[in-house]
Amino acid sequence: MWKEKVQEYEDQIIADLSGLLSIESVRDDSKATSDAPLGPGPKAALDYMYQLAERDGFATHDVDHVAGRIEVGKGEDLFGILCHVDVVPAGEGWDTPPFEPTVTDDAIIARGTLDDKGPTIAAYYAVKILNDMNVDWKKRVHIIVGTDEESDWIGVNRYFESEEMPALGFAPDAEFPAIHGEKGITTFDIKQENKTADEQGADVVLESFESGQRYNMVPDEAVARLTVKADDLDITELYQNYLDAHDLNGTSELDGDTLVLRLKGKAVHGMDPSIGLNAGLFLIHFLNELNLDSQAAKFTDLSERYLFESHFGEKMGMKFHTDKMGDLTTNIGIISYSKDKGGEYGINLRYPEGFEFDDAIKRFANEVNELGFELDLGKVQRPHYVDKNDPFVQTLVQAYRNQTGDMTEPYTIGGGTYARNLDKGVAFGAMFSDSEDLMHQRNEYITKKQLFNATSIYLEALYALCVEE
Repeated sequence: MWKEKVQEYEDQIIADLSGLLSIESVRDDSKATSDAPLGPGPKAALDYMYQLAERDGFATHDVDHVAGRIEVGKGEDLFGILCHVDVVPAGEGWDTPPFEPTVTDDAIIARGTLDDKGPTIAAYYAVKILNDMNVDWKKRVHIIVGTDEESDWIGVNRYFESEEMPALGFAPDAEFPAIHGEKGITTFDIKQENKTADEQGADVVLESFESGQRYNMVPDEAVARLTVKADDLDITELYQNYLDAHDLNGTSELDGDTLVLRLKGKAVHGMDPSIGLNAGLFLIHFLNELNLDSQAAKFTDLSERYLFESHFGEKMGMKFHTDKMGDLTTNIGIISYSKDKGGEYGINLRYPEGFEFDDAIKRFANEVNELGFELDLGKVQRPHYVDKNDPFVQTLVQAYRNQTGDMTEPYTIGGGTYARNLDKGVAFGAMFSDSEDLMHQRNEYITKKQLFNATSIYLEALYALCVEE
């Protein structure tokens, strides 16, 4: 029944999704205005969702142009569907333009198809189809749309300062059958105390270093600019030998008197950095082998001591594992250095329930402080957990099982979704076990089968939770 209903809307779903995907909704503070506090892209994507809602007869409510909602239904209880329309930067190496959606016979290719514009449109159409069916809603439903999920959650944080909190809800921003637990997540910066670089006795002076744009992405490119003081030192040959030895791709070139080294890595979602290749850390690993100026040497040594090839916090003394939530992970997503200002590492840490976070951070801050660095802690999101046997979770899972026949149990993840805003919130789709996970990677795509099947599962689940009950 539900799949047949979705078939009637397939062309509309693809058209509306393509429109949303065409918006480059990457947060850009440099272009922020009072009307677009997170830059024009996120605001345009939010407005696009309002336009769909108004076209389809739904009421909308905006909160300071950083979040908002689409309203449907009636009743005392409130059910939330928490989505986001911002995306991470596209990065390099796409086969098709990342913000010009390519629709093939079986897929749609563009940044955001999986995270989270495709699932957002699937959930929106589940609500729209039910409403078109003139169902007798037993709950009010708010599709809550944020515009900063990939950074600081400014949108939903501001939203829930003034707006009603749903008693139940899901975020279509992960995997089926349901995600009933999420690790704690924080970001922190390790900043070098700024001192003038002592170049005496150094063969190489590190002028600058840049790698990464987001804490929650493994950097796929790194650039170092060097001044070589030792006449008999062939850095280009040493670098090529290093690349060959580690099976890496990179280049070296002269820019005037400056030697520019570049290294290519593999970008993946920061929740599992071990499956990516951190271009920044590998390039620093090479630099650490050189006789650098004193300030740069301290900067690269910190990476060797605590960060390089330590995806699970081993070198930080934070290795931790639980059967429910798995391993603690650390992603070094942003790395920068300049000779005039010193260096900085931006770290995304995800930890299971039971990890003594406050004690560990305090200890680590003291350790790096003794080495001439300061730890600047950002927002801390504590672990989120809902019992998988809760009737609400079981209703969602049953909708999935009814349509797939798959009896897989709900599980927990290292990712963080808007579901953690709710006391009883879970992540629910739209990835299936056979979906290729290219979130935060180049050539991100969603298959039409996945998109339509997710829509029909959302349809059945919402009917069970918001119409039948």
